[in-house]
Amino acid sequence: KVMKRFFRQCGKLMAAFTCVAIAIAMLAIPEMASAKGNKKVGIQLYSVMDAVRENPKASIERLAGMGYKAFELVQWGGDTKVFGLPAEEFKALCDQNGVKIISTHSSIQEDTAKEDEIMQRWRQLFEIQKACGGKYFVIPSYNVDYTVKDVQQMCNYFNRVGKIAKEYGLKLGYHNHANEYKKLKDSDKVMWEYLVENTDPRYVCFEMDVYWCTKGGKDPVAYLKKYPKRIEMLHIKDEFVIGESGTINFEAIFNQFYKNGMKNYVVEIETPKALREKTNADGSKYTKEQIMNEMFVAAQKSAAYLTNAKFVK
Repeated sequence: KVMKRFFRQCGKLMAAFTCVAIAIAMLAIPEMASAKGNKKVGIQLYSVMDAVRENPKASIERLAGMGYKAFELVQWGGDTKVFGLPAEEFKALCDQNGVKIISTHSSIQEDTAKEDEIMQRWRQLFEIQKACGGKYFVIPSYNVDYTVKDVQQMCNYFNRVGKIAKEYGLKLGYHNHANEYKKLKDSDKVMWEYLVENTDPRYVCFEMDVYWCTKGGKDPVAYLKKYPKRIEMLHIKDEFVIGESGTINFEAIFNQFYKNGMKNYVVEIETPKALREKTNADGSKYTKEQIMNEMFVAAQKSAAYLTNAKFVK
């Protein structure tokens, strides 16, 4: 009898342990399955701009379906609407698809004769980005002569604009191309480095385009180490599809970016010349729709690369 009771108790304990093990496994499996889905992969909507302009709702749904969870907008020329829609309406479409707006690209050139008017236009743009729920407002490019005097004036202007942006809960940023990695005309200082060192970190940060930095002959990782708290966003870009060229060390870039305590990045895909000039079998040029469809395919492949990359959080 004693032995029978012993084996019955053992059976109960084994059953209990089995149930606990199954329960743990059931909890763990969904988490493992969704781990990749938790990544906040972002995209600059410039990548498929024509499509978003044509049909914002369908484009947002398509990108969200690929796994993109963050958008950077485009408001070139100080456009007061967001791809033809009021800011609140565009944000609602993003919210419905689980996408967060984190930044926008726009710029207004300084005009010292119209300082008050220019600053009022900036305020209008900041209001729009605030309504979208974004954190950053990035100047994508800026016309300036590469002299110490003119670049310093540019820095002063950015500081003034950035101070106003802070009133709206935003951080002004600057996005580089390759030219910024040239030296100033009258100094041995690299133009981009001068910008970083002569803008106020309270009001101005930098969105490093890792592709253009590389094309400019510089190492993105070295700059991430040199200016760990100034580079708050990254443009993840390649020759076309992210990761396919093998020319950009994305793993080292992401590792250092995360080490710096930063997390916001967006994919940007330029429409290559070959695609713009592509023709059909009958010799007719690719339509805008065909070009955009290939850009969406590139966006999907890029999202898959980053989602599957172990070094991307």
